[in-house]
Amino acid sequence: MPAPTVAASILVVEDDAAMRDLLTEELGDAGYNVQGASGASIALELARAGSFDLVITDLRMPEMDGFDLIRGVCSLPSPPHVVMITAFGSIETAIRAVKLGAHDYITKPFEIEELLLVTDKALADRAKTMKIAHLQREVDERFGLGNIVARSQAMRDVVSLVQRIAGSTASVLITGESGTGKELIARGIHYNSTRSQGNFVGVNLAAVPEGLIESELFGHKKGAFTDARADKHGLFVEADGGTIFLDEIGELALPLQAKLLRVLQEHEVRPLGATKNQHVDVRVLAATNKNLEAMLADGSFREDLYYRLNVIHLDLPPLRSRPEDIVPLAEHVLVQLGAKQQPARRMRLSPEAQHLLLAYHWPGNVRELMNVLERGVALCQGELIADDDLPQHVRERQPADFLGAAVARRMSLEELEREFIKAVLADEAGNKTRAAQRLGLDRKTLYRKLDEYAKADGKPPDKEPPVRPSSPTGDE
Repeated sequence: MPAPTVAASILVVEDDAAMRDLLTEELGDAGYNVQGASGASIALELARAGSFDLVITDLRMPEMDGFDLIRGVCSLPSPPHVVMITAFGSIETAIRAVKLGAHDYITKPFEIEELLLVTDKALADRAKTMKIAHLQREVDERFGLGNIVARSQAMRDVVSLVQRIAGSTASVLITGESGTGKELIARGIHYNSTRSQGNFVGVNLAAVPEGLIESELFGHKKGAFTDARADKHGLFVEADGGTIFLDEIGELALPLQAKLLRVLQEHEVRPLGATKNQHVDVRVLAATNKNLEAMLADGSFREDLYYRLNVIHLDLPPLRSRPEDIVPLAEHVLVQLGAKQQPARRMRLSPEAQHLLLAYHWPGNVRELMNVLERGVALCQGELIADDDLPQHVRERQPADFLGAAVARRMSLEELEREFIKAVLADEAGNKTRAAQRLGLDRKTLYRKLDEYAKADGKPPDKEPPVRPSSPTGDE
């Protein structure tokens, strides 16, 4: 039997020394890293201290039996699979072992080849389980709501609404400019819902030729049209039990809008060429950067479909209207980009680069920011992205529409003053004296305002330095 490509770690638990030595030797010859234990209590200590892929244990042992060992091992944070060996083989014993968490069992007497086959299968199943768990962690890390950078009030409102609607089955219409992260929000809704174990199926309707959209969404039967050489499930059937994301919904032609409306109303699809409908249980999320209200007015979008899709509305703000998110979002992206480098790098932004990112107006929104940062990582010689690592159009320091952004964010005069004071203070590298001069404030007033902001944020206030007395000579 070929040795495994990566040596797995196995713990053999057997109170019979001769049998333990035999199993340890045979498994070691098969290419595994094997350790033996003479009893269940010792084995449990080793399992807690070490990292085993598989535990092979006898059932009948003094002090603690194999069932107790299974309970202890299966309670570990990352438990190994367990195979039980027993001479008292019966269906009741097997059922009890499996109910307690054992992966498989084998009865004495047995051939070594039989044990090796059971071992290989158990290790392959554990590798699959670990891979699935790893992929689930990646999904959670990428699409968990904590992964959405939301320092601005506008994005905090979006995240709060996503949390509230994730458990619902209602349709959601996500609007916003291109590049604002509509698909990320859609995936966040799905993966934080009760449908997270079902499929998330996304389609960009603008990228599918109009003549193929109906087949793509609803499927077709063999012979339904010239190139239909076999039956095909549509995306709605693929998403059954999960979520379908219809991006660029404003690009859907009127005849197809009517068919989509029927699917939403009846929860049934009829593939092209089929004679009967097929039931589907799908939550629909749709997105667009178009003004659907204007399309309703000119008749290019159906009013009944609009209201069916727009049960819950999420409008994503453009990046230029939430400048407080820009640097935290950039730092978040740089962590991900740096981890992908070989070797991994801890990427950071220089103060000059941060100022340039804050001054730029970001017409391409978050997608453009990610592209700029990816370019910066590629050009950066070390771990600090400097201003000359950024594209020329970002370095040109185009004036940001500060007042326009404030109006778009519906800021009050008090909020605008706070943002402006913080921006000037940051531009003066934290020097409060120079900042107060630029703002036309005396230093005491600036400290008082900063104290108020700190209290509002739940942070300790800045202490104003004591006024230095004038020298006897009058020199400063």
